[in-house]
Amino acid sequence: MLDPMDLLRSNLSRVRIPEPTNRIYKQECCVSFDTPRSEGGLFVDMSTFLAFGKDHVGWNYEKTGNPVYLHIKQTKVLVPEDRPLKKPTLMAIGVNGGFDNNEPEYEETHSIVLLPDYVTLPFPSVELPEKVRLAVDSILMAEGAEKKEQLAAWTADKKQTSVYAMNLQQIDNGIVVPSSGWKCSKCDKRDNLWMNLTDGTILCGRKNWDGTGGNNHAVEHYKDTGFPLAVKLGTITADLEGADVFSYPEDDSVLDPLLAQHLAFFGIDFSSLQKTEMTTAERELDQNTNFDWNRIQESGQEVEPIFGPGYTGLVNLGNSCYMAATMQVVFSTHSFYSGYYKNQSLKTAFEKAPADPTVDLNMQLTKLAHGLLSGKYSVPVSEEKDQTNAITPTTNSKQDGIPPRMFKAVIAASHPEFSSMRQQDALEFFLHFLDQVERAHGGRPEIDPARSFKFGIEDRILCSSGKVAYNRRLDYILSLNIPLHEATNKELAAFQKLKAEKILEGKEVSNDEIVRPRVPLEACLASFSSPEEIQDFYSTALKAKTTALKSAGLTSFPDYLVLHMRKFVMEAGWVPKKLDVYIDVPDIIDISHMRGKGLQHGEELLPESVPGEEEEPTKPVADENIVTQLVSMGFNHLHCQKAAINTSNVGVEEAMNWLLSHMDDPDIDAPISQGGQIVVDQSKVDMLISFGFQEDIARAALKASGGDIEKATDWIFNNPGASVSTDMDATSSETISTAAEAGLPDGGGRYRLIGIVSHIGTSTLCGHYVAHIFKDGRWVIFNDAKVGASVNPPKDMGYLYFFERLNS
Repeated sequence: MLDPMDLLRSNLSRVRIPEPTNRIYKQECCVSFDTPRSEGGLFVDMSTFLAFGKDHVGWNYEKTGNPVYLHIKQTKVLVPEDRPLKKPTLMAIGVNGGFDNNEPEYEETHSIVLLPDYVTLPFPSVELPEKVRLAVDSILMAEGAEKKEQLAAWTADKKQTSVYAMNLQQIDNGIVVPSSGWKCSKCDKRDNLWMNLTDGTILCGRKNWDGTGGNNHAVEHYKDTGFPLAVKLGTITADLEGADVFSYPEDDSVLDPLLAQHLAFFGIDFSSLQKTEMTTAERELDQNTNFDWNRIQESGQEVEPIFGPGYTGLVNLGNSCYMAATMQVVFSTHSFYSGYYKNQSLKTAFEKAPADPTVDLNMQLTKLAHGLLSGKYSVPVSEEKDQTNAITPTTNSKQDGIPPRMFKAVIAASHPEFSSMRQQDALEFFLHFLDQVERAHGGRPEIDPARSFKFGIEDRILCSSGKVAYNRRLDYILSLNIPLHEATNKELAAFQKLKAEKILEGKEVSNDEIVRPRVPLEACLASFSSPEEIQDFYSTALKAKTTALKSAGLTSFPDYLVLHMRKFVMEAGWVPKKLDVYIDVPDIIDISHMRGKGLQHGEELLPESVPGEEEEPTKPVADENIVTQLVSMGFNHLHCQKAAINTSNVGVEEAMNWLLSHMDDPDIDAPISQGGQIVVDQSKVDMLISFGFQEDIARAALKASGGDIEKATDWIFNNPGASVSTDMDATSSETISTAAEAGLPDGGGRYRLIGIVSHIGTSTLCGHYVAHIFKDGRWVIFNDAKVGASVNPPKDMGYLYFFERLNS
């Protein structure tokens, strides 16, 4: 058998020294939630820099043949229970010099391990080949990919390029900045130092409220000189994107595309510098990820913690409760339980995954499923304290939970909002998640777990001519209006009278006096099915506009029915308002009466529209005065007509602005629609996007509302499933697809309530989300990492209700 050192030397070709741009995983296994603190520690592949737990590193060796690993093990250090709290020197939590929050301390050890026989060599050791020593040092010194992704996400808004960067004037005053040993030129501070990129002056940063930080010399220098940009020394490395550049006039962290040139002006070789300071985003992350996010409990109740399979909490990554609450309910369904846990092992998912399993949705969903459902990580936290030199282990009543970082990175890759650390709408996330799962199973709907939520909706339109049209679409959620006039509590009228009197007197109603409307769920379901009038409906039978009646029904009943309560309505000025209302939701509902009947005997379909027939009366017409003036400037006649139409013939200036910004549109030379189709104004699309809506939804809303922004906003809030709805049959043809033909699940209309996602806060984009799930005969609360027996589940306060179909 080869000597261990000879064995290592024979495999040096499988060892790589990481580059600054390489992603290095060293805090979490890529196929499980094992960490360096787990029993077997973590093994980092020294060729791919992927990390694996003790039970999974062998799979990677079998798949890749890579034999050399850096083993990282962290062991808890016993500290006296009465240790004095350290005086903070930094305005931060959980870092060296920060506020002492009694976090346990860990000792980290390293070794080189050679598979398949797990031959171990100590590290550090001068006997190791230089290439190995350099590679390990680089791995240990590098920022872990897991934390890099956190930092990138925590920067709530993507940094913008400074308007001062490209034309920054630099003063040649003979200053050459050394690579280390910096000090503020006005005081003795040697940390939190900023170099002004105009004159090279090194000065300390701002002073914190508690006296820590700097002495404000850098910002005072800007006020005296007006020199706009400064870079934080200690954040400059070969990866220049990570450097912290601050613009004083823009009052924000910014990007400087010419940073390398600006640094070289003062003799700084960025490629040789090492990171020694936190960036602004890192400091913010550090303060927030240690904050106790889990304060919301069932009101005044002592919740008994629950541990074991299916009772694993999810660590809040910073405003990620919308994701945690949703995924807990999703994995309580049989379809996702079977698809990613029961019928798929971690090893199978890893073998099917690409070279980098951290970016594979199937792998990360399987990892999350096994993390939540196996019970491996749902154990009470053990605390060991040194009391009078005797080790006394105690059991805490909480669990650590698992951090779904890799899953979030994958699912958010195609959605910039979910990549951020801002709070998001749980409904929007749920729809995006199911859409991604469906895409991943493209062409194989029979094994797609997302289809268990999918169903068909049928809209029946009755024209005043007596003829009908049927339109069908698919959706994942049933979005319900809340008819406040159907409130059942009699004391509501007296409260509303009291409230009106108090307002007249200039007084506020106390919390004890508030009476909230109680609306039965049955009334909300009835409002979905009840007929509504459609004004200005063009009848192909009458060849004129008339009033029609539209009613809706379901063409199939899904395995899992998700009801979305429209608690958020638009007030004047497009300000979302949350309805302060209770919904009385029974444990069992029956929606059999909501099944659409399709074309009935004796009904006559509206005739198909003839091109040009309906459209002629509403054909868009351009103002010839505007067109003539634009043409005289040398613009194409067709382009000028489109510009006038798309700006509603407001004026020449508006039309010209539209024209200049749409010259490169792929359809700019296409004929103007003869069908009265609304050609959406891009400026209005941009305005809706600025409100936080997706571009495709904004376009659909503007088309549906005739280009009116206010009506378009209402349309979006009244059609939350629009992003995933697809037409099954948008004509009045008699060959309407059945649920079976569409591959949808179907069955009886009786359902049992199994999950609630409730929301606390004034908007879906702030506040907190909590899940309650009916498991093993009892209700359980999932509040991020906290899991316990629910005493009083808030059935009347849900935002999303999850029902499971009962098999008759």
